[in-house]
Amino acid sequence: MSDFDFQIVIDSFPYLMSGLGFTLSLTVSAFVGGLALGLCLALVRHLEVPVLKQFATVYVAVMRSIPLILVLFWLFFLMPLFLQYFSADGRPVPLGPKYTAFITFTLFEAAYFAEIIRAGLRSIPSGQYEASESLALSKFEMYRKVIIPQVLSVTTPIMLTQAVILFQDTSLVYVLSLTDLLGAASKIAQRDSRLLELYVTVAVIYFVISSLAVEAVNYYEKRKKRNRLGPPIAEPLVPTSPAGEKPSTNPLS
Repeated sequence: MSDFDFQIVIDSFPYLMSGLGFTLSLTVSAFVGGLALGLCLALVRHLEVPVLKQFATVYVAVMRSIPLILVLFWLFFLMPLFLQYFSADGRPVPLGPKYTAFITFTLFEAAYFAEIIRAGLRSIPSGQYEASESLALSKFEMYRKVIIPQVLSVTTPIMLTQAVILFQDTSLVYVLSLTDLLGAASKIAQRDSRLLELYVTVAVIYFVISSLAVEAVNYYEKRKKRNRLGPPIAEPLVPTSPAGEKPSTNPLS
């Protein structure tokens, strides 16, 4: 560690933080977009909507069966060739690295969120549906006011854990030459020939953020479980006699 240059870490820290900002923005955007799309896919399959159910099933199966980096390459290299058929001049329409990253992660995460939400939908007791129907709620109101809130409450810990995985996976945008946290570190490391310092620093940043996020999820899950069980019930008081004597069981005494 005598060759470890802490000064290069200090000097490059602002640039690394700018890369971290892009990483976090990509994580949040993909989480929100993937959750919205995943909810739609899950509902389509749960409600067994004709045609759309088959599409959603194939979509989820494909996205969960191929590597994320392959989807990145598909959208970056092949999508412009597909879009040329819809352009006025018939030329390829490049998406650009940033749009490719945001679209790819949103589409990819949607498949995983869809499965999480679908499992949550299947865990809701049938009595909830029957109670909603007895209140004369429409199907839209039933899902919006009764079913979906319960599903999101049940699946929140799993979805937050998936968000941590998403945060780690965003480092793959490095292959598109985007300046995320890993990309920023790589540029400085190659420029100054200080690979050890920069990559160790990035590993520490990923470790700290991921560990804190996991602990937050665990705390949320424990608190939720404690609130669901309610406060502990106090044991009934047992009357005692003076000087430690056993209380009399004779009602006439």
